[in-house]
Amino acid sequence: MGKPETMEPRPPELLSPWRTDRRVALQEEARTFARDVILPLADELDPQKGEMPRSLIDAMAQKGWFGITIPAEYGGMGLGVFEYCLISEELARAWLSTGSILARGQGLGTQTIDDDRRKALLGQSARGEWIGSIALSEPKAGSDLAGVQTRAVREGDHWYLTGTKRWAGFAQGADFIEVLARVRDPEPGESRSAGLEPFLVVKEPGTFPEGMQGTVIDKIGYHGFLTFELTLDRVRVPERDRLTGLYGDEGADADAGGFASVQRGLNIARVHTAARAVGVARAAVEDCTAYLQEREQFGRPIGQFQALRFALADMAAEVAQARAYWQQVAHLLDEGLPAESESAAVKLLATEMAVKVTNQAMQLHGGNGYTTERRIERYWRDARLTTIFEGTSEIQRRIISDRMLPRG
Repeated sequence: MGKPETMEPRPPELLSPWRTDRRVALQEEARTFARDVILPLADELDPQKGEMPRSLIDAMAQKGWFGITIPAEYGGMGLGVFEYCLISEELARAWLSTGSILARGQGLGTQTIDDDRRKALLGQSARGEWIGSIALSEPKAGSDLAGVQTRAVREGDHWYLTGTKRWAGFAQGADFIEVLARVRDPEPGESRSAGLEPFLVVKEPGTFPEGMQGTVIDKIGYHGFLTFELTLDRVRVPERDRLTGLYGDEGADADAGGFASVQRGLNIARVHTAARAVGVARAAVEDCTAYLQEREQFGRPIGQFQALRFALADMAAEVAQARAYWQQVAHLLDEGLPAESESAAVKLLATEMAVKVTNQAMQLHGGNGYTTERRIERYWRDARLTTIFEGTSEIQRRIISDRMLPRG
């Protein structure tokens, strides 16, 4: 009897009603780049906890991917959340952090008080020349951003920021750090988020500004860029670099315009995280498809054992389900709908799915999956984080349930 036919893992096609020629071309471009450029770098650098080279970031910038959602009039691609997530899934399939670095463009850090400055920064963001870091969380304020205690004190035409921030990814390599700080305490009867404002700390890439120190947080995954705890001691910010918008706890009564803008940003971040999680889980499915045909036990490929075939089928079905859901929610956001519950739900389901699927992939690889010789352990480590950042699974459940039941 001859050796059984080998089937190559098949990446997903973009199907109706979402399929357009432009989207198919974008997907194929990102897929080829991920396979030929990102994956070899990830295989080399991730085991070393290495940072992605600037040349890789520049190559993504040349493709316009830092300006996917920035209007064409400012030099962006003028596309929507759908295309942003479509490209990010392909990049995350190779290395989660490359799908994530795109979020540090897309107009981040451009909401300045001065309109002319805002327009100029949008152009820089679209070109990949204005890549930022976000410093919202603190050692005692994560999911509850209304608990932020970093202070901003105004003296003349400048603000001085003092406090500690945690989980600031890419903070050293960034062109700026967006820092959430408290300018005053809430008045009686006000939301706990009252008095919080974002500030733009402009800096030279590779350095920290005067008054700021960064300590690297040693993570178990999500390599490709460093994540920092930042200590701020009277970091000076000009008044013109105070940003518009309001951050606070979910559902807080807040300024309608500012909060609505930030809420939309949070919803986009959640569906973007779902797409990245799908990319990681898909990588595990594709690697398992190849491995089950390669590995032989008891005289035949282990892919001929029904239990393992069925496990792979379940994994593939769950990834396809999560992909269909992020595509639907991204479309709702592009239609201008708020989709708060849907964004929370797709983030919850897709990230929990990624943990389950990568865990099963490790099981299917047996002992080989628990080595650094295979990529499975990278997918497993990275998938685990997706249930935590951009709002934990518990926060997503709270958002969903608060829109179903009265709040206590």
